[in-house]
Amino acid sequence: MPDQSNRNTVIFMVCAALMLIAYQVFVMGPQAKRREAELKARGGDQVQTVPGAAASIQKAVYLPRDQAAAKSPRVQIDTPAVYGSVALKGARIDDLYLKGYRQTVDPKSPAVELLRPEGAEHAWFAEFGWAGANLPGLPTPDTVWTLAEGAKLAPGQPITLRYDNGQGLVFSRKIAVDDKFMFTVTDTVANTAGQAVTLAPYASVQRQGIPADVNRSTAHEGAVGVLDGALRMFKYKDWKKNGEKDFSSNGGWLGITDKYWLAAVVPDQGENVHSAFRVTQAGGVDIYESNFVAQSHTIAPGQAVTHVSHMFAGAKTVPVLKAYQTDLKIPRFTDAVDWGVLYFFTKPIFWMLEQFNALFHNFGLSILALTVVVKVAFFYPANLSFESMTKMKKIQPETEALRTKFKDDPAKQQQELMALYQREKINPLLGCLPMLATIPVFLALFKVLNVAIEMRHAPFFGWVQDLSSRDPSTVLNLFGLIPWDPATTPMIGTFLAGSLHIGVWPLLYGLFQWLTMAMSPPAPDPTQQKMMQMMPIIFTFVLSQMAVGLLIYYTWSNLLTILQQYVIMRRFKVDNPIDRIIARVTGKPVEAS
Repeated sequence: MPDQSNRNTVIFMVCAALMLIAYQVFVMGPQAKRREAELKARGGDQVQTVPGAAASIQKAVYLPRDQAAAKSPRVQIDTPAVYGSVALKGARIDDLYLKGYRQTVDPKSPAVELLRPEGAEHAWFAEFGWAGANLPGLPTPDTVWTLAEGAKLAPGQPITLRYDNGQGLVFSRKIAVDDKFMFTVTDTVANTAGQAVTLAPYASVQRQGIPADVNRSTAHEGAVGVLDGALRMFKYKDWKKNGEKDFSSNGGWLGITDKYWLAAVVPDQGENVHSAFRVTQAGGVDIYESNFVAQSHTIAPGQAVTHVSHMFAGAKTVPVLKAYQTDLKIPRFTDAVDWGVLYFFTKPIFWMLEQFNALFHNFGLSILALTVVVKVAFFYPANLSFESMTKMKKIQPETEALRTKFKDDPAKQQQELMALYQREKINPLLGCLPMLATIPVFLALFKVLNVAIEMRHAPFFGWVQDLSSRDPSTVLNLFGLIPWDPATTPMIGTFLAGSLHIGVWPLLYGLFQWLTMAMSPPAPDPTQQKMMQMMPIIFTFVLSQMAVGLLIYYTWSNLLTILQQYVIMRRFKVDNPIDRIIARVTGKPVEAS
């Protein structure tokens, strides 16, 4: 059997890398089942399609946002959580800002924009209506509704819009909003004509093109929904490539999500709906749309039909999503957050983070506390691994002597090594296998820190004012001691501010990663040794571009690992780099315990 004694670190790194790659494949490219059969007419119902709002786009000539909004008369929206307006043209909810979230850490920076009107670049909006076969006079995106009741949309202050098509159908739309992110849309159609009509209510979220900063995150961005209890997720690239996806469902919800924000429509949970994720194109612009069409209603002369649906437009904060999930019976609404394939780990980990954050009121401290909990939970398997590696390091001179003595006889070398392990009661596999059990948990923690909106613009201490951004300090200007911004350097400023931007936390991470490697048995092969020596440097540059909250987690985790290893190495009286550093500083050797 191959020698395992000095290759545990390499095996561990390879296994971790393979699991990370597999994890990203599952997260980045979730596969949905093939397109389901087109809904059939049942009991007199007929399948309707949502009228394409994109049909009004002739070419991609954009207006400034305020000018695009001014193309329609509007009704103001003002709640404790959002502000904006409802467009009377098309009766759309297409202008929305989030009061509690800013574009930068500066509290005076503009509020985060969620929805924007058609005509502006990257329009994102929701619309509701009625679909019917060969029925003239139905409201379109160009229909201008009248404000029948209310002056401003606010909690406890709904508005009612009205449209009379002049052909016997009168449409009214009551829009209400709560103090957070949920809109309730009540659509009514009254038939004053001389014959019955058949109509099906629909709701749609549409995005016309996507901003450049979308798809830069490992968190899911694109189509999302829960239909018939199954989570459906399509990233923009796959959404466009694979074409329309149709589903029949009893209730559910669907929409379009960014890393932290969501716009979704929610049908009545007791009705059967035909839901679709589709991509069309108009004026050279990709139109991404999530919509549902509910069951058709036949409206006799003199009768009216009412349909109620909801729309969520806001931040994906788990307590808020959970409250809607409970109160409105929306299935798996908290899964709008991208928990990943390891959701059985990520959800409880996030719950613990929430509890610590409620205690410390500092998300950075919550990360540190959670890391301690995880380390304690895996203390025993980690101890087995570290003890095995420490014993391997202790007998390293003997293993090297055996390799030299039997270098021309691999079989004899392996036999003697195994005999040595048996005499010393060492199981080489214990150096790696117990640590493998911790990998899924640490990957789940990595995922949580990537998707948690609580980390966005959350300060830690000192210069770290946004845990979701990279460390703002850089070694290039001695961490701010030199009054020079590397990004302003002609020709190479982008490179200096990008790839060479190494802050305090990445350097601390690199130092502790080096110590971790130095405390492990070296690989027998010189090439492997050089590769492992380069690992801390490579990871320092790679992780320096990541959120500093992740760097704080990795650095703190490495420090706890080093302390655990150090205690074990001192117990077994094994030489270690920490004692060598202390001896060099003090001039006195450190006595083993």
